[in-house]
Amino acid sequence: MAIKMKIKRGDDVVVIAGKDKGKTGKVREVFPKESRVKVEGINIVKKHKKPTQLDAGGIVDKELSIHVSNVAHIDPESQKPTRIGYKLVDGKKSRFAKASGSLIDR
Repeated sequence: MAIKMKIKRGDDVVVIAGKDKGKTGKVREVFPKESRVKVEGINIVKKHKKPTQLDAGGIVDKELSIHVSNVAHIDPESQKPTRIGYKLVDGKKSRFAKASGSLIDR
C-alpha cells in the first residue's frame, strides 16, 4: 500500500527507531510503493559477493532501505526531529516544519 510520502530525496533525516537510532543522513532514494527510503550511511549490511570474470569476489558493504515511519525530518532551525505540514505560499503548496514553522522546500 503506497502512502503519501512527506519525505523526499535530498532531505536531511534522523533515524528514530531501529539499530541505527539517532544517526542522521541524507535521503538517497525514495520507494513510495513500499513506503521505504534509502538513507546514506544508514542500515549498512555485509554482502558476500561471488567472483565473476569481470569482478573479484569478497565481502562488500551495502545500503538497504528503511521504513519511512522509522525516520523523521530534521528541523532546519533547531536541528531536532519534526513533523511536516503543508501550506500555500505564493499560490504553491510548500512543506514546513511543524516545530518551528520554517519552510523546508528549496
